[in-house]
Amino acid sequence: MRLLKDKFLEVFFSLLPIVGIMLLLHVTIIPLSSDLLSRFLLGSFLILIGLTLFLFGVERGVTPFGTHLGERIVLFNKLWLVVIAAFTLGLVISLAEPGLLVYAQEIDLLTNGSLATLTMLIIVSLGIAGLLVLGFMRVLYSLQLRTILLGLYSLIFVVAWFTHPSFLVIAFDASGATTGVLAVPFILSLTYGIAHLKRDSRAAEEDAFGTIAIVSAGAILSVMLISLALPAPETLAGVAPNGDIKWMGMTHVLGPALRNTLVALAPILVITLIAQLTTIKMRRSQFIHMFKGMLYVLVGLLLFLIGIRTGFMDVGAHVGLTLAARDGWIGLVMIAFVLGVVTILAEPAVHVLTRQIEDVTSGYVSKILVLMTLSIGVGFAVALSSLRVFIEPLQVWHVLLPGYAIAFLLSFVTPKVFIGMAFDAGGVATGPMIAAFILAFMQGATSGVATADPILDGLGTIALVALTPIIALQLLGLLFKIQQKKGAIADATTSS
Repeated sequence: MRLLKDKFLEVFFSLLPIVGIMLLLHVTIIPLSSDLLSRFLLGSFLILIGLTLFLFGVERGVTPFGTHLGERIVLFNKLWLVVIAAFTLGLVISLAEPGLLVYAQEIDLLTNGSLATLTMLIIVSLGIAGLLVLGFMRVLYSLQLRTILLGLYSLIFVVAWFTHPSFLVIAFDASGATTGVLAVPFILSLTYGIAHLKRDSRAAEEDAFGTIAIVSAGAILSVMLISLALPAPETLAGVAPNGDIKWMGMTHVLGPALRNTLVALAPILVITLIAQLTTIKMRRSQFIHMFKGMLYVLVGLLLFLIGIRTGFMDVGAHVGLTLAARDGWIGLVMIAFVLGVVTILAEPAVHVLTRQIEDVTSGYVSKILVLMTLSIGVGFAVALSSLRVFIEPLQVWHVLLPGYAIAFLLSFVTPKVFIGMAFDAGGVATGPMIAAFILAFMQGATSGVATADPILDGLGTIALVALTPIIALQLLGLLFKIQQKKGAIADATTSS
């Protein structure tokens, strides 16, 4: 009960800023209808309860299972088994990721069905599965993360020259959408389980992070490579998602949310049972304890998805449309920054990562400090993305290319442990809250500007949100490095 209480308070104080901002906008510059306001408040309550149960279940079920499975895979000491396990787990996890499913459905809508939901899911999942194998190989053989990422992103930017701009933004957004509430805790715990077996504690600490960054690159590459054989997607103009959903008709929301939740977690539950019978073989009491945690995840995720669909997406689209049409770029950019800062606090996967960073580093990198750094970075990303709605020549790659160049230059001077944290944070920051609320906000904004394109201008936000935490956390690592050097100099001066 103490853990459950702690999770409730954690989620409550995370959601409080975004609810407060929306209520402040309601009573000042953007009044909401009674129906929209009631749905938003109901959605907030469901997200509070759902996210609490989800995080509680992750700590009791998903994380222990991933850690045990990672350790057992390594103990078998068979390369072919590691490859098969990594590819299978990557495929199952990404197919089951709710954030990716939400994003794939949005792409289906925006392209008027020319890029179908199932097609998008399969393309991205294959890329994730393939590079999860590479991620495991890196940990097993202590390959340098910076070298791998530099090679992957060099290949990405070469392929980008031959990729249609619409597919370019879809690919980069997909990489963020796939690392959400389910994939992150599972991949982190698997990686930690493998790295934990190393005798060198410093190497284990550095290798515990970075796998998410590698698999995110797989999503980008798979979409861009497939796009070379596909026609450019058609644009469906003026889309404002979910405007016809009424919260009283809960069956419109409950049915899809329940289906998505079962699709998301059924493969994980099946793998858990198979692994218990064949590999991890935990004690019965330990397995029951873990399985109960998985059930908490199921119920929490269901309530979380209902909460997002009930009110958050509609409110986001309404606010974006109103600001863009009425207040122009200044009002839109200012509110976008604030929304980016507070929305990231409600991302469940962010709390999983920040807690693991604090645990792995034995507390010298605190959770609060990482959250503050991520919030500022994401706020800047959403503000910059909203500015693109009004500046027609400004495309997403104009920001991504120099942004990733800066990120890789920083990796040569940033402590190694921060490199993995930073690139993982880039994927983790782009979960269902960003994919639902902020994406709806941007689509609403494009509907309010006649020259804006829903794909070229409305998409790309997830890609920018994935970039800025990489730079922000590496800068934080650089500050830590400078501070340590100053401390060492001061100690040397004192001793002399």
